[in-house]
Amino acid sequence: MRLADKVVLITGAGSGLGRESSVLFASEGASVAVVDVDEQRAKETVALIEPSGGTALAVTADVSIEAEVATAVDAVIERFGRLDVMWANAGITVPGRGAVLLEDLTEAAWDEVVDTNLKGVFLSCKHAARVMKPRGTGTILCTSSAASLVAYPGMAAYMASKGGVNSLVKGLSMELGPFGIRINAICPTHGMSPNFFLGKGFPVVGKSYEEIAGPWDQSISPIPLKLKRPPTLRDNANVALFLASDDSAYMSGVCLPATDGGTLSKVAMEFPENWLDLALAAYAPRED
Repeated sequence: MRLADKVVLITGAGSGLGRESSVLFASEGASVAVVDVDEQRAKETVALIEPSGGTALAVTADVSIEAEVATAVDAVIERFGRLDVMWANAGITVPGRGAVLLEDLTEAAWDEVVDTNLKGVFLSCKHAARVMKPRGTGTILCTSSAASLVAYPGMAAYMASKGGVNSLVKGLSMELGPFGIRINAICPTHGMSPNFFLGKGFPVVGKSYEEIAGPWDQSISPIPLKLKRPPTLRDNANVALFLASDDSAYMSGVCLPATDGGTLSKVAMEFPENWLDLALAAYAPRED
């Protein structure tokens, strides 16, 4: 198993990629601290892990608040004795999901996005380093986004936060490397959860945008790579598993575009003017 005897903390693990990866990492031998701002979601993820013999701990924390991040890390140390892998995965989207104009974006909304997506990553890295440095080893993984590499309409605040994550990862690779700590990021393009857009309190979907959009037709998919199945949460989780495991032991400071399927090789990503309406209609939960 690729994470045998490893202790892993994953933020934002109550849904989406965080939940999928928590289950995967546990199946690969890791003891997983499931950290989420939503206590019930964190417990639900643990309940998916333990029946299969995995070990998991639910921790409630808001990653934008340093005291709560520090407490979460301390809870892991108290329970498991160490922290091998910190995955700063928690993130939120912008107000209006891209429909709010720059001149209408409030300072409070900007702060909320940056506090969660960038400061939350910084705090996770800071407190992981606090406990990893004395041991002279450790792995940090951060969730960035393809939005850090290409433009998404109406989402400048989100893009800025994720671009900051990439720069933080590169900078910390230099600072933490001498202590045996490596740090990388994944930049997912496809195969992510619609819970990201559906907001707090919405039931966990457990599938990717592409999976719930209807029957998969590779011939009309905008993804250049044509496969007979849609991209899934597990596709991104598998890349994260590689970066969290010793298989990538000599990688650090890398921001890896996961599941891009060739999309980022294009000159531009095309978005119709009504792209948000089309996306929300396609990804709306079905009753069947």
